Amino acid sequence: MSVKFKDFLKFDIRAATVTKAIYYNEAKYPAIKLWLDFGKEIGEKKSSAQLTDCYEPSDLIGRQVIALVNIPPRQIGKFMSEVLVLGLVYGNEGVRLIVPDESVANGAKLL
Repeated sequence: MSVKFKDFLKFDIRAATVTKAIYYNEAKYPAIKLWLDFGKEIGEKKSSAQLTDCYEPSDLIGRQVIALVNIPPRQIGKFMSEVLVLGLVYGNEGVRLIVPDESVANGAKLL
């Protein structure tokens, strides 16, 4: 199945900095709650991400990540996940975050 470029442009994918990260012990699957700073235009958003195989919450604070922001919020247990943090499945080792190779402005858009 091919996707037209105009369809790709519908995805609003942005950079954000993790400001807070804690284990989500109540989740059905091991996860980390993330608070993300997307800059002035978007502000702070939350996400639940299954990253526990590769990351500790303390390792994530201050890191930039890439996330899909124009996705409907999703209730994950008692936590409302507002954006989808993007990562790659790395064999049997879990999910590795997709990150910019250099620091960029929070809210910078993937084109």
